[in-house]
Amino acid sequence: MKKRTVVTRQGHLVRSTKWAGLTTGDAVVVDGVKERRQNWVFVAHVTNEHTDEQWVEVRGGRNGEAKGRSFRPEMIFPVSAKKRSRIVGQSLANAPQLPLF
Repeated sequence: MKKRTVVTRQGHLVRSTKWAGLTTGDAVVVDGVKERRQNWVFVAHVTNEHTDEQWVEVRGGRNGEAKGRSFRPEMIFPVSAKKRSRIVGQSLANAPQLPLF
């Protein structure tokens, strides 16, 4: 089933539930020392139209947690990039996972 994209605007902030081939609920890896060992799912991509800053909202943490966090787009990787405790390949900001038609 195809998920619908939801784009909301609050002042100069634009929040989208789709980004770089991800939709809300898709598992991702965050390239941070502690975050790499935790489980995360994509929530939304946010752009500040005044400053052109971007960030990615994720939810998760240690097993059983559902913390909400925000990270720079270049820190977000597909789950397939995690090889044991290392991350290989490019972030989703540099190499989006676009659907094949």
